[in-house]
Amino acid sequence: MKYPESLVGLSRALSRLPGVGPKTAWRLALTLALDKELSRELEDALAAAREKIGTCRVCGHVAEGELCEVCADESRDRSVIAVVESPMDVFALEKSGEYRGLYHVLGGVLNPLEGIGPEELNIKGLLERLEGVKEVIIATSTTVEGEATAHYLAEVLKPYGVRVTRPAHGLPAGGSLEYVDEVTLARALAHRRPVEE
Repeated sequence: MKYPESLVGLSRALSRLPGVGPKTAWRLALTLALDKELSRELEDALAAAREKIGTCRVCGHVAEGELCEVCADESRDRSVIAVVESPMDVFALEKSGEYRGLYHVLGGVLNPLEGIGPEELNIKGLLERLEGVKEVIIATSTTVEGEATAHYLAEVLKPYGVRVTRPAHGLPAGGSLEYVDEVTLARALAHRRPVEE
C-alpha cells in the first residue's frame, strides 16, 4: 500500500524527536493530519516557541529574553553553580526543589568519537563566571563520557580555587539526569561529594 507522501514526511519528521519511535510517529502524524484544530494549535505553539525561545546569554539555558528565569532570579545562591549537559538537566534539578544555586549548560559532554572536544562545549563561558563562586557542582551524567567530562572540568577548575563536587548517592551508573526522579535527585544533591582525582 502506498501512503500519502505528506503523511510519510510528517511521520519521518516526528520520528526525529527524542523518545518518538516509528509507530508513535505514525500515530502522531495521523492524528495531526486528521485533527485540523489540534494541528493549527501545534503550529501556532511551534511558531511562538521558534520566535521567542533562545538561550540565556549567561548560562546557556533556555530563555525567552537575554536571561533565563534562574539567572534573572536575584534570590538564587550565586556562590554555587551546577554544571549540566543540557537544559533538560536544569529542569530535572529544578523539579527536585533542593537546589537554589545557578546553572551552567555545557551543551553536551566530551566525546572524541563524535568529534566533541572541549572547544565544542561551553567551558569558556563557565570559567568567565567564577568570580564570587565558592562551589561548582559537576552534575554531568554517569556515563563514560559524563565522567570523563567531570574529570576534565575538575582539572580545568583547579587553578580557580573553587570547591568542585559531584552529586552523590542514588544516581544510576550510565544514566542521564533527565530520567531520574525528584527524590533521588534531591538526595544526590544533599549528599554531594568532592571530585576524586
